[in-house]
Amino acid sequence: MAPVSTRNVVIFGETGAGKSSVINLLAGQEIAHISPDSNRCTLHWTEYQITFEDGSRYKVFDTVGLEEPRLQTGEYLSAISNAYGLINTLKERGGVNLLLFCIRGGRVTATMQSNYRLFFEFLCEEKVPLALVVTNLERETRMEDWYTRNMSYLEKYNIRSAGHACITAANLLDGRHRDKYEESRGILRRVVEVHCNASMEGWTGGQSWLTSFISKLVEFVVGRPKKADIIGVLTKRCGMAKEVAQQVAQHIKSENQS
Repeated sequence: MAPVSTRNVVIFGETGAGKSSVINLLAGQEIAHISPDSNRCTLHWTEYQITFEDGSRYKVFDTVGLEEPRLQTGEYLSAISNAYGLINTLKERGGVNLLLFCIRGGRVTATMQSNYRLFFEFLCEEKVPLALVVTNLERETRMEDWYTRNMSYLEKYNIRSAGHACITAANLLDGRHRDKYEESRGILRRVVEVHCNASMEGWTGGQSWLTSFISKLVEFVVGRPKKADIIGVLTKRCGMAKEVAQQVAQHIKSENQS
């Protein structure tokens, strides 16, 4: 029998969206610690191994996203180094197979749009399937109704997805809410299975990926980051040769001036 390959899933969203609860729901057990994340470090990640009953395996990378639409210079530089580390880690393990964008049921906001752009457009260059996971819907008569009501708002913010899961990931519920929790596991797993299988080869970036990512990320920064700061991050945190780092930084400066 051929070995079962592991799919790599990146989950992202703001604090309070329920990423850890979604991971636990997906796993069918408590593997992710649920706590407020006060130590913000854009694109930093934690890795979890999940195996479904049919033997299919998934590595889920729980990432820290944006809390505001804009980045301070320190956050911008952290985002560069952490994104570089994440993509390199995933490249060694077969690439990214699926993005799960976790949002809390409620109104669609500019911060949601910023997170979507950061991960889908900038980090993965729109080349990885993205599924929307909407949480906190246990009080809906039909959880799917949220999506029907909010489709126009998602379109307004240009948030597009290959699929979606309208769920509750709150485990400490009883009665009919508890039934919705069990229903949610099936909904979520089906979305992951369908869209991971649709992408047989994981996305691994390319030669110009880092330059493209940094160039686009500049849109989120308050003020203008210094060329010397970017070179410092690329050499000290990313381990890039100084000559290459200087070329990357110069190319980014030229692109953003044109």
